[in-house]
Amino acid sequence: MRLVDFLEIVRTTLSEKESAREELLKLTREMRINSTKAIAMIHAGDFKSAEDYLSKALETLERVLEYKRYPEIYYPITFDSMQELVEAYAFMHVVKNENLDVDLSNLKVEYAPILTGLADLVGELRRFVLDLLRKGDFEKSERFIGIMEEVYNHLITFNFPDRLTPGLRPKVDYVRNAIERTKSDFISAKALILEDYIADLVDILEKRC
Repeated sequence: MRLVDFLEIVRTTLSEKESAREELLKLTREMRINSTKAIAMIHAGDFKSAEDYLSKALETLERVLEYKRYPEIYYPITFDSMQELVEAYAFMHVVKNENLDVDLSNLKVEYAPILTGLADLVGELRRFVLDLLRKGDFEKSERFIGIMEEVYNHLITFNFPDRLTPGLRPKVDYVRNAIERTKSDFISAKALILEDYIADLVDILEKRC
């Protein structure tokens, strides 16, 4: 084969991959946006809208999977959006069912973003717990802190090189810190309630005297 003919094959192949890359970027952006919106709706208590956004993200995932035939662009581009999808999917289950028994085997995503997505889940659970504390729901807050700890206890068992689980180690460190801060917030909120109760009690006793 002449060099000029071979180079034309190279040009055609690279042009095809460039088009695939542009379309994949568009799809993953769409998947990530819908996943993020689903998370926001869960925090707002609007589960119907959250399910709609999550369904859209899952539908987009099916289209994303078609580009797996271009592994050199597929894996780097899809990681973040898949991570966000896992986070939204797991967050929906945890908030609705108050347990971590979520079946992630149904998601057609890679293993690494499943792990980092679960790590990011803890950040959303922290936000959720803080909202519960503002409402004074200590019993429910304590249950969700327990779920956060359960996630951490699972993730610390995955001690693999960063090439296999990119970004997992720093995320697990964040999870540990987030849990400790949330526990501290829980104790502070309870102490504040106790202080208010004692102050009210003292006020009542003083009025009786």
